[in-house]
Order: sequence, then C-alpha cells, then structure tokens
Amino acid sequence: MEQFNAGWLSLLPPCITIILALRTKEIVSSLFVGVLAGSLIYCVGVGNAPYPLKTVEVAFQLIVSKVDFNVIVFGSLLGSLIYLVAATGGTNAYARWATRRIRSKRSALLATTGLGVVMFIDDYFNCLSVGTVMQPVTDKFRISRAKLAYIIDTTAAPICIIAPLSSWAVGVGGNIKTTGAFQSDFAAFVASIPWNFYALFSLLVVVLVSWGGFDFGPMRREEDQAQAMGSAPEPPETEPGGTAPQAGGGHMIDMLLPIGGLILFAILALLYTGGYWGDDPARHSLAAALGNCDAGRALVLASFGALAVAFVLFVPRKVLTLAEFMNGAVEGIKTMLPCVVVLVLAWAMGGLCRELLQTPQYIADMIGTGGNMIFALPLIFFALAGFLSFCTGTSWGTFGILIPIAVPVVQALDPSLVLVSLSAVLAGSVFGDHSSPISDTTILSSANAGCPLIDHVSTQMPYATVAFIGSAVGYLVAGMTGGRLVPSFAAGFLATLFCLLVLRNNGWAAVTRRLSPNRQSRGMGEA
Repeated sequence: MEQFNAGWLSLLPPCITIILALRTKEIVSSLFVGVLAGSLIYCVGVGNAPYPLKTVEVAFQLIVSKVDFNVIVFGSLLGSLIYLVAATGGTNAYARWATRRIRSKRSALLATTGLGVVMFIDDYFNCLSVGTVMQPVTDKFRISRAKLAYIIDTTAAPICIIAPLSSWAVGVGGNIKTTGAFQSDFAAFVASIPWNFYALFSLLVVVLVSWGGFDFGPMRREEDQAQAMGSAPEPPETEPGGTAPQAGGGHMIDMLLPIGGLILFAILALLYTGGYWGDDPARHSLAAALGNCDAGRALVLASFGALAVAFVLFVPRKVLTLAEFMNGAVEGIKTMLPCVVVLVLAWAMGGLCRELLQTPQYIADMIGTGGNMIFALPLIFFALAGFLSFCTGTSWGTFGILIPIAVPVVQALDPSLVLVSLSAVLAGSVFGDHSSPISDTTILSSANAGCPLIDHVSTQMPYATVAFIGSAVGYLVAGMTGGRLVPSFAAGFLATLFCLLVLRNNGWAAVTRRLSPNRQSRGMGEA
C-alpha cells in the first residue's frame, strides 16, 4: 500500500485509542477502533473508495500482514506450560520445602524476592506462583499481606522487562522489529536493559525493603498491624480470571525441571538460530550468535522442548493423565488469548502510523522546531508511557502505541538517544503497569497474596514513586549527556537512594504534608 502524509491527522488514531482506553479501560476495543479510524483517514487521503468497504479491507490487511506468528505460538505454549506446572502442585511442594528451612523474617522476605526474580519467564507465572508458594512462609513470620503483594508485583513486570529469556522479550522484540531501526530486535532488547532505569531501581528498592528498615507510609501501618495481630488474611477484592488450579500434592521437581528445561532450551535455541553451530565462522562466538539470533523462533523451539519435558515428567508418573495434560495445555493457551489479541492490534496500529500515515515523520518535524528541547525526549517519552500505561492498565498496549512512534522520531532528531528513548518507553510502561489499580498484574498480585486490592495499591505507590523519580532524573541526565550510561545511571541511583532515606527518616505522610498546596498557601499567608 502506498504511503500518505496525513499531517496532524496522523495523530488521530493513537489519540483516539488513548482517549477510548482512558474512558473505557478496554484496550482491545480501543485499539481496534483506532485502527479503523486510521484506515478511514488513509482511504480518504488516497481516494480509495468506497470508503466504508475499503476501510475495513485496509484494517484487516494491516492486522494480517503485521502478525508475528512466532510470538503468538510462544505465548500460547508458555501459557500451557504455566498452567500444567501449577496443576501438578510443584509450586506447593516448594512452599513446604521453604517453610521448613527459613528461620527469620528477613530471610523470608529475601527468599520471596529471590523467588520472584527467578520466576522471570512470565509475569503471570510469577504472580500466580510466588504468592501461592511464599504465603505460608510470610504468614509464619507475621509479614503483612500488603508487603507480600508488593514483592510479588515488583518482581513480576519489572523483572520480566529486563530478562532476555522471557515472554516480554519476544513481545517487545516484535514491536521493535516494526520500527526497522535495529538489525536485531533481540539485540536491541538486550541493549536496552542497562537503560531500563525503572526496572533496575525498583529491584534496588524491593531488595532494600526486604533487607529491612525501609517501611514508611501505609506499608508501615500494615507491618505494625501484622506484627501485633498476625497477617490477618482477608479475601481479595478481585479474583484473577483464567488462572491455573493449584494441586495439593506435587514435588519440587515438577516445577524445577520444566522451567529449567525452558531456560536451557532457550539458550541453546538462541545460539542455534544465531548460527553458533553454522558454517559462518564469524558467528562462532556467544556475542555474535546472540546478536544475530531469531528470538521468536528460538523461544518457540524452547517452549516445545519444555512441554516435551513436562509430558515425559508428568504423564508416565501419572501426576497427570494424558487427557488432563492435553486439556491443561488447551486451558493454558486460553489464558494467553487476551495478550495475543492486544499484541496483534498493537502491531497493526504501529504499521498504520509508521508506514501508511507517516506519524513519526510528522512528530519529528514538530519536535524539531523545538530546537534545544531535544535533550528532554527520553524524559518526555518516559512520562508519557507511564501516564498512558497507568491509565489503561497495560504495558503491552503502550509498547504497541509508543515504540513505533518514539523510535523513528528520535532517530530522525538525535540518533544517539534512540536506545535511551526506547528504554524510556519500556520503563514508563512498566511503571504504569506496576502502579495502576486496573493492571492485570496488580490485580493478580493482590489476589494471590490475599491482600485487598486498594491496600496493595496504596502501600505500593510510595515505593513505585521513589523508583519513578530516580528514573526521571536518570533519563534527564541521559538526554543532557547525549546518552552516556554511567553518569545517567549514577544520577538516578543517587536520586533513588536519597528519596528512600528522606522517606525513611521523615515518613511518607510528613513529606506529602510538606508538599501539599494547602500547607504551602498557609505558610505564605503566615509570612
């Protein structure tokens, strides 16, 4: 299809999508309407009549042409593996093992954090597993359910976004590929990890909180109550839908072998698709092979291998019957369908804006008139992604909307900031997903920790805000230094530590009270 320079009209499809998503909280229907609106603008612009019929044709051509089947197959097979592992009771077996060996509150918190980091394969798998496994352990040491939910949530999306062997790597890679700015989408994802300040600083904060001494705001109240009265489990306000059943028995091997197999097969498949064992000597090194690998194809191969391990492990031992295994695999695929639909529509939106309506070129021309404000692009995209993801509750939808716009825009204005701005979009999207009360991972974390949703959101927000402020400082310095990592990371790291120390010494309530407009106005009046 020919290109059409739509000017300011090229902004309408993403704007319509954003506004509808904010109003309806439905990202799928919002993306679909946005794609239809953009297709109509394109058909009218190029004179492709009859407009209603051609609009639908263009929309569906976009949807079909932008599908990455490797991503869809991997996500579906990963859903099957997660469902089957949970159904065998392997996670419960780990819980029983951990309960007998953890001897202190600090050890329980650090073990919970460590388990969350290890479960980097998928955020849903993390949320559904860590709470089930560690809840008996944290209850034993009178750790509040709010803190358990915070640790679960903070080691879900923020960890997956910096894990090369995760479902997120493939999902983000699919959006990166649409920009055409990088030779390898997987290599670009790996290169973005050191720049993903929000994920890294969130991990820093959760480790310090787990170590102890950093309870403030609503979290301190919850912890004091738990120490005085126990965890006082309450039923969650929102039950997660489509989750895997938790079996009462099981063995640790039922969890460790399939997940370990997935990781091992993924590493081998990445090297294989990158030509490590091929005929080209230039690719016979780890760096060269990983830089040229086909991550989507590799993770599909790895997921098939992991399912084969699960089949051999579960069925002959009669942990699951053949019928239960096959039914569980199908049910697991169903749990991933919402993510798949969002991805497909996001790919279509990206192709529409980038290739047909020339949205990135229009934004680049517009920002270019700002002259000296180019240094603020990483910070702007970080804040915009955070706002959009928080309001819509989805990071993957935000990836699909902003990555195809941000990367070409920054590439046209200042190529040295392309990787920084890509990471800023990823980081901001994860912040919104991490903090939003309508995010699926927020809901799953609170539900599987047995913590009311509103309590989880209110206790987590101060810690997420600390990491957000540190990240914003880091991206501002990155823009001012032309994309230098060391000073940018150092500035953000110090800002994060400073905020933590201020809140620990003064308390969340005291800080917010000092910053409140009412207090400031009274102070001015008294002066």
